[in-house]
Amino acid sequence: MGESISEATILNWLKNVGDTVEEDETILEVATDKVDSEVPSPCTGVITEILFQPNEVVEVGKVIAMISEDATQGIKKTITKENVSVTEENLSKKNKEISVSKSKEEHTTQKLISNQDAFLSPLVLSIAQKENLTLEEVQSIQGTGAKGRIRKSDVMHYIKNRKYPLPSRPQSETSKSSYNTRPIAFVEGKDRIVEMDRMRKMIADHMVYSKHTSPHVTSYIEVDVTNIVNWRNAVKIAFQEKHGEKLTFTPIFVEAVAKAIQEYPMINVSVDGKNIVVHNDINIGMATALPNGNLIVPVVKNADEKNLLGLAKRVNHLANSARSNDLKPDEVKGSTFTISNVGTFGSLMGTPIINQPEVAILALGIIKKRPEVIPTEKGDEIAIRSMMYLSLSFDHRVVDGFLGGSFLRKVGDELEAFDNNREI
Repeated sequence: MGESISEATILNWLKNVGDTVEEDETILEVATDKVDSEVPSPCTGVITEILFQPNEVVEVGKVIAMISEDATQGIKKTITKENVSVTEENLSKKNKEISVSKSKEEHTTQKLISNQDAFLSPLVLSIAQKENLTLEEVQSIQGTGAKGRIRKSDVMHYIKNRKYPLPSRPQSETSKSSYNTRPIAFVEGKDRIVEMDRMRKMIADHMVYSKHTSPHVTSYIEVDVTNIVNWRNAVKIAFQEKHGEKLTFTPIFVEAVAKAIQEYPMINVSVDGKNIVVHNDINIGMATALPNGNLIVPVVKNADEKNLLGLAKRVNHLANSARSNDLKPDEVKGSTFTISNVGTFGSLMGTPIINQPEVAILALGIIKKRPEVIPTEKGDEIAIRSMMYLSLSFDHRVVDGFLGGSFLRKVGDELEAFDNNREI
């Protein structure tokens, strides 16, 4: 499911108890906060027990079903996060366990977490809110996940055994709770209640977690993209005829961002406690709207190593896969920087929320034509230009105004310096 995944939700069982299944036949669908996935059977046999039902959240490593197979085979197969491994065992009772498993290093119990740098997942924060735990209480819980990460099971064990809450820092009357405690007016017969779907709940938790974690600062610049617009309009038909790919603005934006990151690598980082992890790979996520209105962030891996054609192919594949719900788990993980084209929806500009654990996200506004004063050999003149706002939200813990502003200006310079005589 990915290195950072500790839990998954059972979406749907495609087989029932008593059904015969073949090896590698899909038997259920699961979901994480990133993507939905199909889980294949590790062997041929008969399902004898299903331990978790749809909509239940299951920790990585838990057995979710049992399959009975011929006792003479002597093979136990376990679905792991990374692959399907096979080990020989002399089993007297041939019941096969299906589980979503953790890699070995993540089974190790880590040291006690008792500081303000403890990583808290959206799920953990959600449980803490429901149970009225203070932030200090949650941060004091012993984490058993990777690098001492606090998991759902750790919080539930603490809740079950706690005798009294830890004292919290004094708070003002207006900041005692992050919830809306005022009653919400509901007019019977006029208003209606719509329950959030699973993905919307995850997005909500992720957004709240990001604002809770990173002090957001947003900078803005205006960019003249006339050269890009004229070049694309002139070559887009020939580009598609030659390469069989649509030429959108997105690969051009990705290319400019990748070049800017190469000059300012400290924008391509993550925060791990008091340490800054500087990523060598430039993996650019592109926020993409799904048909149901939710968002997902497929990732263009190693964007700096691709030319414009390679970027166009990858962007088109990811966008089409997102719309048809065909994205693979590997295609939505590992991003180190994210862009969000808010101009697609007609927005002039935006103040995007950082996609954790990244430290910056770039929003691209709508491209609009308007009169601008431009310098010429004859002096200043007024001309019709295609203009666009860029806005960069960054984590002020590790990105100061100089770095954020310099990086944003570099992206703008790359876009304005685009060669409109470029060959396709």
